[in-house]
Amino acid sequence: MLGVEETIAGTEAAQIPKQRGESLLETAVRYAEERHWDVFPGTWLEAVDGVQHCSCGDPACAAPGAHPAREDWATQATGSATVARRMWQKQPASSILLPTGRTFDAISVPESSGFLALARMERMELTLGPVTLTPSRRMEFFVLPGASVKVPDLVRKIGWSPASLDLVVLGEGAYVAAPPTRFGSRGAVQWACRPTAANRWLPDAEELISPLAYACGRDR
Repeated sequence: MLGVEETIAGTEAAQIPKQRGESLLETAVRYAEERHWDVFPGTWLEAVDGVQHCSCGDPACAAPGAHPAREDWATQATGSATVARRMWQKQPASSILLPTGRTFDAISVPESSGFLALARMERMELTLGPVTLTPSRRMEFFVLPGASVKVPDLVRKIGWSPASLDLVVLGEGAYVAAPPTRFGSRGAVQWACRPTAANRWLPDAEELISPLAYACGRDR
C-alpha cells in the first residue's frame, strides 16, 4: 500500500513543493511557480489563552484556520508567484487554499476508502496525480478539470448509484486546502501521494473512478 508522505524530498526536490523547513509563504509561491496551481490565502490560527482559534472569530468554526477569509476568494486566487508572495507577506500565517475547477478537480472520498483505492490503483499500475489526506479524514485525488460533470455518469455506468457513495467531486466554485495547512488542533493536511515531476500531467477521472467507486461501495 502506498504510504502517507508529509514531506517531499529526493532528487526531484527542485521541481516540486517542499514542506518541512519552508514557510507557508514559500510553499504557496512554489505551488504557483512550479506546479502552476492557482493559490489564495485563507484564514489562519490565532492563539488565545493557549488555545488555537480561527481568525474568522467563530468559536464553532468547522475548519479553523483552513477556509476562505473573504467572499470573493475566487477572484483573489492567482497563478502568479509574485502576487502570491505579496498576498502571504500581508499575513504569513494564512492557510494555503487551491481553487478547483481550474487546473484540476478533486475527487474526495473517506480516508478508509482512499487507502483501499490506493492499494487497488497500485496493483493496477495506474498513474496517479497528487492526493491529499486531510485532518477531517478525507482523501482528495487530483484529476483533470471537468470531473464534476463526468463522474455521476461514470459511476452509473459501472453499476453504482452516485447518491449511495460517499464520493464528492470538487470542481468550479470549490477549493481544497493544501499541505501543510493546519485545521486547528486536528492536525495538518498531508500528501498521501506527493506532487512529483512524474505526475505533473494529471489523470482523467475516468481512469480512477472504478477503484474509487469500488472502495467507497465496500466502505458503506
